[in-house]
Amino acid sequence: MRSEMMTVKEGSWVLLRKVVLDVGERAEGLPEDTAKVPIVMWIKGFLLEDREIGEIARVRTRMNRVEEGVLEEENPATSVDYGGFVPEILEIGKVREMLNG
Repeated sequence: MRSEMMTVKEGSWVLLRKVVLDVGERAEGLPEDTAKVPIVMWIKGFLLEDREIGEIARVRTRMNRVEEGVLEEENPATSVDYGGFVPEILEIGKVREMLNG
């Protein structure tokens, strides 16, 4: 999220943040660390009216739904992270060689 005030224009591709369930609304019996955080939905779509970063905004998604949330970012990048290095994955090649003889 950017710190300066910035107007994002209608029609821009944006990312919204929407709290689905707040901490007090979560189910009982959850692990303590899980219960301490809300359930958040991230929504990408086309902005329906000019808004500032941090304001409540509405978007039309690619599936033609209208959703509302806090405007977080304009032109969000797609990033995928499968986590840190897992040394066991290096062993897969050795096992494959053993199986293929």
